[in-house]
Amino acid sequence: MSEAIRVFLVDDQQMVRAGFRMLIESQADLTVVGEAGDGQAAVDLLATTSADVVLMDVRMPRLDGVEATRLVAAHPESPRVIVLTTFDLDEYAFAAIRAGAAAFLLKDAAPEDLLGAIRTVHAGDSVVAPSTTRRLLEHFSALPHARTPTADDVRLDRLTDREREVLVLVGRGLSNAEIVAELVVAEATVKTHVSRLLAKTGSRDRVQLVVLAHEAGLVG
Repeated sequence: MSEAIRVFLVDDQQMVRAGFRMLIESQADLTVVGEAGDGQAAVDLLATTSADVVLMDVRMPRLDGVEATRLVAAHPESPRVIVLTTFDLDEYAFAAIRAGAAAFLLKDAAPEDLLGAIRTVHAGDSVVAPSTTRRLLEHFSALPHARTPTADDVRLDRLTDREREVLVLVGRGLSNAEIVAELVVAEATVKTHVSRLLAKTGSRDRVQLVVLAHEAGLVG
């Protein structure tokens, strides 16, 4: 049997952490390796605690989940971060995704959704549908403080025309199957393009590609 997925809990409410711990520990393939009550404590503990997935609340004292995610994600072998938020269109969730979170999940999600998210993120996939992330980006890019998109993003310089085309489709929220239908190519070809996009742009996952496409002004 493979080793259990190591989960680290970050939330300023002890009862919330206790509930997550009970749920996660009930699964044979999951284990809780630590917990923290604020972002700073999480960053400090994760420096010495090996974890695969972090459940990160965004609104916390001392250091919020956005900055904590940024600091955690900055390390090469960092755990994958799932941001937990109370609101669907939460500016904190938006900022955390840009900071390096792999996904965001509503706190009132069904237990099976949370467990599935942990396993999916650990496998290297994105939990949040690209269309959901795109909607979040579109909502906050319309705000006055949002960064003005530019098509001159240096991360795009190394892309071929076909890779840029695939990036646009990913940014529009299309799945691999939908991209296959759009470009009339094999699914293996699309997967190869996505893998190359991740490598060339330094993106951690598909969610980050959606962020890149939007920030670079390729989708609107």
